[in-house]
Amino acid sequence: MYHKFTEFLQNKKRVCIIQAENPDGDSLGSAIALDYILQQTENYLYCPVDIPKYLHYFEDWSRVEIEFDYKADGYIIVDTASSILLSKLLDDTAIRNCLYNKPVLVIDHHESEDDLDFPHEAIIEPLPACADLIYKIAKAENLTINKPAAEAIYSAISSDTLGLVSQSVTADTMHTMAELIELGANPAELDERRREFMKKSQRILSYKADLIKRVDYSLDGQLATVLIPFEEIQQYSDEYNPNVLILEELRLVEGVVVAIAIKTYPDGKITGKIRTSKPIAEQIAGYFGGGGHPYAAGFRTYDTNYSEVVSDVVKFLPGLLTGCEGIDEQVI
Repeated sequence: MYHKFTEFLQNKKRVCIIQAENPDGDSLGSAIALDYILQQTENYLYCPVDIPKYLHYFEDWSRVEIEFDYKADGYIIVDTASSILLSKLLDDTAIRNCLYNKPVLVIDHHESEDDLDFPHEAIIEPLPACADLIYKIAKAENLTINKPAAEAIYSAISSDTLGLVSQSVTADTMHTMAELIELGANPAELDERRREFMKKSQRILSYKADLIKRVDYSLDGQLATVLIPFEEIQQYSDEYNPNVLILEELRLVEGVVVAIAIKTYPDGKITGKIRTSKPIAEQIAGYFGGGGHPYAAGFRTYDTNYSEVVSDVVKFLPGLLTGCEGIDEQVI
């Protein structure tokens, strides 16, 4: 299966590594790791939006460009196989033509269906993080993983597993992390850097307090939702992702099984980030055309509003919870 990776690289001098328009620690770490692992090619890191400041603890975040590389011989898309999360690219005719007419390889760890309509090869394996898959590919194909690559992979896996405590973590994950440490990743140094960049300004702390006051509870407190309008996205997201601010708090509220942060945009788009303590997050996201993991997922939809989304979830969530009876809860 991993041979697709080395086959894709044949006869290529320049490769563009693409993240989706919702960059997170896993997608960024995966892109940076690939940049170091692909030593035989000239690499260009691309994301259609600026990398948020709270991810600047990745030392090479500034390598990511916001201008698309039309000169690449091939494109590697990391951490998604969803057309919804690549809509900025696919809505651009010139970029879309590149993806249709040049080789594309998708590397993803989500269990959601690959719905990309342009020709591509894919390596998709359900693992805790995309960076975990990239490590396995590099190891299987005998590619060099230097210290900077090991650090990027370690930080990416840590990010996507909430510090190695999510339900997706297995003994194999811990073996991988141990091997990354042997390759030079220093957990204490990496976490110190992360914590330094995760510090909040007084302005962000005040905004967090406002978000907490606006949380809506439904279904006897099992569902917690909060609206994040576009004005607040513009005002705060470059400094700190509002989703990260509020979902971390909702994880700790007694009785909450499902937490959803919903953002609204001027073009009618609505996005939702979901965290659950029962393995139903992906099913909730799927109702709105999204996907993800059993305990963490997301969606993007149009022609609706916050109240309608919450109303829909209230209608179908009891059935999902009934189907999960007997399953121990994970801390969201």
